[in-house]
Amino acid sequence: MDFPSNLLSLCGSVALLLWGSHMVQTGVQRAFGPRLRSFLLSALRSRPRAFLAGLGVTALLQSSTATGLMATGFAAAGMVDLVPALAVMLGANVGTTLVAQFLSFNVTAFAPTFILVGVILFRRNSGPIARDLGRALIGLGLMFLALSQLLDVMTVYEDTPSLRLMLGAIATQPVVDVLVAMALTWAAHSSVAVVLFIMSLAARDAVPPDAAFALVLGANIGAAINPVLEGPAGDDPVAKRLPIGNLITRLFGALVALVLLDPIGRFMVTAFPDNGRVVANFHSLFNLAVAAVFFPFLPALAKVLTRILPRRADPADPATPIYLDAGARETPIVALGGAAREALRLSDLAAEMIASARQALEKSDRRMAVEAKKRDDLTNRLAKAIKAYLGGLDADSLNEDDQRRFTEIATFVSEIEQAADAVARGFISALARELKETASLEFPGRDEVLALIARLEKNLRVAGSLFMTGDPGAAHLLSDDKVVFRDAEAKAALDHLNVISAGDAAATRDSAFRLALIRDLKQINSHVVAAAAYPLLEKAGELLPSRRIARAD
Repeated sequence: MDFPSNLLSLCGSVALLLWGSHMVQTGVQRAFGPRLRSFLLSALRSRPRAFLAGLGVTALLQSSTATGLMATGFAAAGMVDLVPALAVMLGANVGTTLVAQFLSFNVTAFAPTFILVGVILFRRNSGPIARDLGRALIGLGLMFLALSQLLDVMTVYEDTPSLRLMLGAIATQPVVDVLVAMALTWAAHSSVAVVLFIMSLAARDAVPPDAAFALVLGANIGAAINPVLEGPAGDDPVAKRLPIGNLITRLFGALVALVLLDPIGRFMVTAFPDNGRVVANFHSLFNLAVAAVFFPFLPALAKVLTRILPRRADPADPATPIYLDAGARETPIVALGGAAREALRLSDLAAEMIASARQALEKSDRRMAVEAKKRDDLTNRLAKAIKAYLGGLDADSLNEDDQRRFTEIATFVSEIEQAADAVARGFISALARELKETASLEFPGRDEVLALIARLEKNLRVAGSLFMTGDPGAAHLLSDDKVVFRDAEAKAALDHLNVISAGDAAATRDSAFRLALIRDLKQINSHVVAAAAYPLLEKAGELLPSRRIARAD
């Protein structure tokens, strides 16, 4: 077999390995994603528990990046301290080595069994969890097959002078080995796949042990680079603390290991004569050593990271997304969590618009009304960014719970955006027009309108809380509050008819203005209720498809 064919087979085997790893990760995430997220959050109370949780979750997901995204989201939101989050990453790094350890044994014979069982579970109508577990088992079987093919390619390589010459030239320089493995891991987004590839090279003597160890060091660094480079666009620096802290620990460990590579290499080869397994053992011992060295100093590292990456107090553009992480799209639960947090920011922008509108009415300030109306552009741009992010998620990677949350977020964003539009184009525009013609907004019923605005601000806060908690009781209260706005509109309409009958032109004008404001507030409140209360009531089967009373034929 010639060199191009060897290279093609090699690339195909690595691609199969990556795809199998992706299937395992998505299968486990779909089956246990919410539980893993809740488990990780509950464990982030102390360093030892956080370390063990990071290890366990990563061993299941086969991805320290996915674990890191969850921990980063918790830390950036202020839900947990940075110190246990850093401990999670130390555990996650060790967790990735368990996968390599498992696959370093002769497991290729089990590939057909795993694929067969996985296909049976996937095709049976036995529930989403069984299908997701089937997907994970198929992925595991594909990884076994890929490893077998890699070993076969390496066997052919022994008689291929050109490929041997290329790898031999790379293997003579440890620093070059580190850089090559860093680049491969960055491109593959999987340190597990790269380490397994290095194990295949070492098992067939394609590279000497010291070169394999240097390649493993590069794979560890490369795995820590992706979360730093692919963080959320326009993110607060606080979200960079955890990935940068993880990169610092791995860089420091790799630098020390590279300096001591000769004595470490002699010890490892003596203690573990098997060339394939010695790579897996070096990978594990390296991450265990880094965890042992840095574990006591995590508080000091957290202080340094906090000092050099302070929280951004006032973003230049409020419409710039903070939590929409492009790198999290392959982890649905993390991506949806970021979108939900961004949706709450959208709700905050709408609340600021309503508060500004209230102040403009209270102070009869046209300039304040015009400034409040400009905020509509911010809500529109942020809503557009959230919708585009949601639209970029892979629908096939969402389980039933993810799809339901996807719909809830999309509905919330759409309704809040429409509420903000109604504030700007209806209520605030009416205030601005009135102030252009009159110097004051004193009219009969003004206090009633102000009271409705205050009630609307409260309802918007309740909607945001309801969106996150899903409390059925709060959904009923928010929905029932529509009656207040409906009654206010009916009363204003009746009063307006009475004023018209009296024939007072000035009073008629003030009454029409009051009625228009109340109708705008009713419409805005309807969008607020539809954003958070209706999805929960519909889910519980407590939302009628129509308000009409069915009549007998």
